[in-house]
Amino acid sequence: MAAVTRARAFWIVAAGRGEIRDEPIDATDEDVIIRTEYSGVSRGTESLVFNGRVPASERQRMRAPFQAGEFPFPVKYGYASVGVVESGPRDLAGRRVFVLHPHQDRYAVPAGAVHPVPGNVPAGRAVLAANLETAINGVWDGHPRVGDRIAVIGAGTVGCLVAWIAQRIIGCDVALSDINPHRRTVAERLGVRFQDPGALRGDADLVFHASGSPGGLLTAMSIAGNETAVVDLSWYGDQIVPLALGEAFHSRRLMLRSSQVGQIAPGQAPRWNHRRRMALALSLLGDASLDALITGESAFDQLPDALARLAGSPGDELCHRIRYQ
Repeated sequence: MAAVTRARAFWIVAAGRGEIRDEPIDATDEDVIIRTEYSGVSRGTESLVFNGRVPASERQRMRAPFQAGEFPFPVKYGYASVGVVESGPRDLAGRRVFVLHPHQDRYAVPAGAVHPVPGNVPAGRAVLAANLETAINGVWDGHPRVGDRIAVIGAGTVGCLVAWIAQRIIGCDVALSDINPHRRTVAERLGVRFQDPGALRGDADLVFHASGSPGGLLTAMSIAGNETAVVDLSWYGDQIVPLALGEAFHSRRLMLRSSQVGQIAPGQAPRWNHRRRMALALSLLGDASLDALITGESAFDQLPDALARLAGSPGDELCHRIRYQ
C-alpha cells in the first residue's frame, strides 16, 4: 500500500477564500484508505477558521487531528468525515466509518483513527457525530439532575443536541431558546419545547449556552437561579466578550463553566476515553428525528462558495452537509 494515490482536498488559503487542491497521498501498510461519502461543516468553528479568527495563543490547541498547514493560512481544516474503507485490515474493509478528518475525497489514516458507523445510522446523518460528541461532553460538564429545570440558549446544531439529550433525563423540564423563531420547527421535530428568550423563567437549575454570541451568554446568566451553573459551549475566537459580573452575579453565587470537547469532562475522565465517547455519539445517531439538523447540502466542488456563504450570512442553516458522489 506504499504507492502514492491522488486526492482532492479543501484548503483555506486566505481570509474568506478557499479552494480545492489536487494532492498526493502516501499510505503505509498500517493505514486504511477512505473514500469519502459525506463531510459536515461545523459552522461556528469553521467560520472562525475560514475568516482567519483563530487567536495566536490558541493555534496549537485548535489543531484538528489530521489538519495540514498552519493557522491562519493556508490550512486544511475540518473534523466530520464519513466514508467507506477501500483498503485496510480485513475487519474494516468495506466498512462505513467516521473520521475526524478535513474535507477531502480520499485519504489515508491509521486504522486506529477510524470509528465504525453502526448499521442503523445512514451515512448522511453520521456527519453529526462530532457535534453530538461535543453536546455529550457539554451535558457531562453540566451535571444535570433528575427533575432539573434546564434552559439551553442557542438553537444551533450543538444547542439542539444538548436539549435533545437533556430532554431524555427523567423529570427534567427543558426549554430550548433562540432569537430566530424558525428554530421552533426544528425543536418540535426533536421533541423539545421551544421558548422565546423573553418568555424564559428566571430560576433555571442549569443553563447551557451555545449561541456563539455575547448577547446569548448575557441572557443565559440572567435566567440562572441561585447557585446555578452556566455551561458555555460557544467558542468566540478572537472576540472579546463582555460579562455582567456586577448586578446579581455574586449575590446569586452563579458559576460560569467552560466546556470544550478536546478533553473528556472531569467526572468521566477516569473511566472514559475519546474512542468510547465517540462510539456513544455514533450509537445515538440511530434516531431519525436528528435529520432535522441537516438543513443544507452542497457538492464537494461547491464547498469554497458554500463555506464563504455560511461564514458570512448563514441564514437559518444548522448542519451543512457536503456530498462527494
